[in-house]
Amino acid sequence: MNDSDELILGADLEELKLGYAENDEYYTCLCCGEKVKLGVIYPEGGLLYEAKRYMQLHIEKEHQSVFHHLINLDKSVTGISEIQRKLISLFYEGHSDLEVQNLLGMGSTSTIRNHRFQLKEKERQARVFLAVMELLRKKASQPEKMVAKQQSLKSGVKRSDPSANAIGHEFEQGHKHGPEQERDHERDRRDRETVLRKYFPAGTDGPLKNFSMKEKYKLIIVKEISQRFEAGRIYTEKQVNQILQEIFEDYAVLRRYLVEYGFLTRLPDGSQYWLSASSGAGGVDNMGNTGNQSISGNIDRKQELKQLAKETKILAGVYQVKNVDNQKVFIDSTPNLKTVEGQKFQLETGSHRNKALQEEWNKFGKETFVFEVLETLEEKPEGRLDVKDALKKMKKKWLDKVQPFGDKGYNPLKDRE
Repeated sequence: MNDSDELILGADLEELKLGYAENDEYYTCLCCGEKVKLGVIYPEGGLLYEAKRYMQLHIEKEHQSVFHHLINLDKSVTGISEIQRKLISLFYEGHSDLEVQNLLGMGSTSTIRNHRFQLKEKERQARVFLAVMELLRKKASQPEKMVAKQQSLKSGVKRSDPSANAIGHEFEQGHKHGPEQERDHERDRRDRETVLRKYFPAGTDGPLKNFSMKEKYKLIIVKEISQRFEAGRIYTEKQVNQILQEIFEDYAVLRRYLVEYGFLTRLPDGSQYWLSASSGAGGVDNMGNTGNQSISGNIDRKQELKQLAKETKILAGVYQVKNVDNQKVFIDSTPNLKTVEGQKFQLETGSHRNKALQEEWNKFGKETFVFEVLETLEEKPEGRLDVKDALKKMKKKWLDKVQPFGDKGYNPLKDRE
């Protein structure tokens, strides 16, 4: 790690966005360590600039921009994989999903949208992590205060304590009753109807106008869409897609949100989907707020999942692990497609038996790989099926078709035999 990396890691968020740090004497460039003395006028291109503006010009001239410097730092500093770096750079340049797909030669526009979604998830997780670490830092810096607080909690809080009044006020605000509660419910109902009218101009049975909206509005939309699925019915991914295609052209993003928000549950291999127990009335209110009923719904959902796991037939089949960056694949078969999650765990822990796949997983990062079921084994009603032999033939068929060897994949040449 060089000196500039140390500067980057020691800076706070605002300094990182500016590209420089300020103390009583200098502005220091975080990209290279260049110092500019406060209060001094600097000449540049025949003009004179005060120190701060001169530092900004230095960053533009020497490093193009703060973004370009940060995005090209080593993964050990940024935590950004190579494929994420390429994608973020192209997004920064303003390229559309289709343009990014063509420039990188990867997957489809749905694949690019999926990467966008993953980046947003990573951003949300990073914000939470920063908040957690900030709270940890505050606690560590005030040990005596924390000890005194714990002692006061053990001995009981006096009624005159201002914090007790504040807690009491929060409790009262969080537990409204009577007319006030009814007004809140009425306001939520009106908000929901307004959102649905705006994004379903032809009615809620018609198509969705667009899916670019605030997160709380997305929750309203996704909950409404979930009502197009029947409780107690098992859907294949193809059937889910057919329903969602009638609503919005980017059905993949709708399907993902239905699962993320807990309205649909699916098997790990994506072969079966069903309406979650907590997706009905009472699980989540009109504006996405949860209450005691949602807790009950979560318990029901867990019980439903346990029962479904007992009743669900184990599926055998062939699957692939695909690198969406270079299109290389690894193909294998399994008598139980649920165990594919175990393959992902092995890769994440660095213990996968396929060394070539493991090396590129480590190099590109897990965000670059997708797990896809290629074919499931259908049991024949007329007699007992030799699963092992059938899987061997099915795997060979896909190996012959895809040829995932050498530059095209991770399978060893002995798999050709």
